[in-house]
Amino acid sequence: MGKISRGSTNVVYQAHHVSRSKRGQVVGTRGGFRGCTVWLTGLSGAGKTTIGFALEEYLVSHGIPCYSLDGDNVRHGLNKNLGFSAGDREENIRRIAEVARLFADAGLVCITSFISPFTKDRQNARKIHEAAGLPFFEVFVDAPLNICESRDVKGLYKKARAGEIKGFTGIDSEYEKPESPELVLKTNVESVSECIQQVVELLQTQNIVPHGSIKDVLELFVPENKLNSVQAEAEMLPSIEITKLDLQWVQVLSEGWATPLTGFMREAEYLQVIHFGTLLNDGVVNLSIPIVLPISTEDKERLEGCEALALSYAGQRVAVLKNPEYFEHRKEERCARVWGTTCAKHPHVKMVMESGDWLVGGDLLVLEKIKWNDGLDQYRLTPLALKQKFREMNADAVFAFQLRNPVHNGHALLMQDTRRQLLERGYKNPVLLLHPLGGWTKDDDVPLEWRMKQHAAVLEEQVLDPKSTVVAIFPSPMLYAGPTEVQWHCRARMIAGANFYIVGRDPAGMPHPETKKDLYEPTQGGKVLSMAPGLTSVEIIPFRVAAYNKLKRAMDFYDPKRHDDFDFISGTRMRKLAREGENPPDGFMAPKAWKVLTEYYQSLEKNN
Repeated sequence: MGKISRGSTNVVYQAHHVSRSKRGQVVGTRGGFRGCTVWLTGLSGAGKTTIGFALEEYLVSHGIPCYSLDGDNVRHGLNKNLGFSAGDREENIRRIAEVARLFADAGLVCITSFISPFTKDRQNARKIHEAAGLPFFEVFVDAPLNICESRDVKGLYKKARAGEIKGFTGIDSEYEKPESPELVLKTNVESVSECIQQVVELLQTQNIVPHGSIKDVLELFVPENKLNSVQAEAEMLPSIEITKLDLQWVQVLSEGWATPLTGFMREAEYLQVIHFGTLLNDGVVNLSIPIVLPISTEDKERLEGCEALALSYAGQRVAVLKNPEYFEHRKEERCARVWGTTCAKHPHVKMVMESGDWLVGGDLLVLEKIKWNDGLDQYRLTPLALKQKFREMNADAVFAFQLRNPVHNGHALLMQDTRRQLLERGYKNPVLLLHPLGGWTKDDDVPLEWRMKQHAAVLEEQVLDPKSTVVAIFPSPMLYAGPTEVQWHCRARMIAGANFYIVGRDPAGMPHPETKKDLYEPTQGGKVLSMAPGLTSVEIIPFRVAAYNKLKRAMDFYDPKRHDDFDFISGTRMRKLAREGENPPDGFMAPKAWKVLTEYYQSLEKNN
C-alpha cells in the first residue's frame, strides 16, 4: 500500500434525514437479526448519496434499523487523514468495509455510498463480510459519465476538467465497473423511489426485510374483476343497517387509513387496542382507538351462525363482512379506557352508550369508494392517492397539520415555521398536507363545508403557499379523546405518507361537559405523541404557543418575558366577533377567510 497522504479536500458533509432518536426508536421493534451491508458504488454524481439516505429513511420508517455511511461524511472524521492517492483510496475503502462490518454485526442494515472505483477494493470489502458470515450486497449505481457530469452538484467535474483536481474518477482515473453486482440501478432512467423499491425487493428475497412489513396501505375494496359476483352475493346475504357514523368508519377502513386492519376489529384486536394502544402485528403497530361495529342483541341473535353478512346504509348494500365474530360491547369500560371518563354528556361517549350491546368484527369487503355527494368528494383523497400526489409534486418531506377548526394566522405561523425548519435541515421541497377532519363532529363545531371554504380563502390570500400545500379531507369521525386520539390522527397521516406531524395545544381536547375545565391537560397530547410506540416513520414537530402581538399587529410566537405585548384571542371571543359582524385585530386572520366565518355565524343567528 502506498504512503498515506495528509488529508482530503473537496468533500461536503451531507445531513442525515433520520435523526438519532428516531433511529433509536426502531432498533429491535421487529424480531430477527437483519445485519448486512448494502454497498452502493458508482461515479461521483451517479446518485449514491441520494439513494443511500432515501433507502435509510424508507427502511427506518418500516421498522428496519439501519445506518447510512456516506463518502464525504466519513472523510470528515474517520478518514480525514486520507487523500485521493491510490494507497489512500485503498485504505479509505478498507476502513469503510471494517466499519460497515461492525454496523452489520450490530444488527443494522449498513448502507455505504462510496465511489469505490477499483474491483480489488470492493472484492476485499466483500471478503471482510463473508469472513464474518455477514451478507454483502454490491449495488452498482449506474449513470453515464455525461449525465453525472451534467449533474455535477459539487462542481468537481468542472475542477477536474480544468486540471484543478488530479486523479478524479471518470476523468483521469478509471472507474472499474462491477462485473456481477447483486443489483444495477439506472439512475438516469429510474426515479429514486423506483430504485429504492428495487433494493427493498432484493432485501426481501434475502429475508433481510420481512415481506409483511412493507405493505404500506391495505385497501379493502373488492377487486374490479370480482365486483359483480360480490355485489350479487351481498344482495342475497342477511344484512344489518348501519349508521352514518358506522359508514364513516367503513370509509376509513376501506381506504387503508387503519392499515393493517382487515375490517372491523375482532375481540383480540379490540383488547390489544384498549389495553396496549397498539396492534401486535409483526412488531408493534400504533393504533390507539377501537374501530368497532356495534349491533343490537336482536341483530346478533338473527345473524349468529352466518358465514357472511351485508352492511347496508340508507337501504343500499355497501359492504360484506366475512367470518363475523361477536363479543360483548362493554360500553362503560370502553369509554373509561378510551376517554378517561364515562360522563354521558360527552358527545361521543353519549353515542357509545346509546349504541348496540354487542360488537361484531370481521373481514370487510367494500363494494365501492364511499361518496357523500356534498360537493367535497374530490378532496377526499385516499392514502394511496395522497402518496401519488406527493410523488407528482416531487416532495422530499411531507408535514401534516390536522384540524377541525378554521385556520387563523397563528396556525399558519406554525406551518410556515415548520417549512422553514425543514428547508434548513436540507430538504429541497417540503409539502404541507392541510388535512381537516371530515367525519362526525360535535354540534357547536364549524361544519366541514364552511371550514373548507375558509381554508380555500386562506390559500387564495397566499397565507399558505398554494404551490406547496395539499388540502384534503380526512374521513375519520372525531372522538374528542385527547392524547389517546392524537396518536390515531398522527398514525393515519403516517400511512398517507407524512413524515412530519405538527401537534397543537390540547389536541383532540374539549372542556369537561360538567366542570367546563379542560378534560385533558393541554400539553400532554404533544408529550404522549413524542413517546408513543409504533410511530417510527413520523417525526413530531412540537407546538409553539402563538398569540397576537399587539406591537407587530401580527400573530407571533409568544414570549413570556413580553407578556403584555400579546393578546390571546380565544375561540369564544372569535365566535362573538364573527356573530356580531365585527373584525378581529389586523393580522389575526386573512380578511377573506374571516369573511367566510362571519357569513357562517350570521347564518346561524338567522336560523335561530
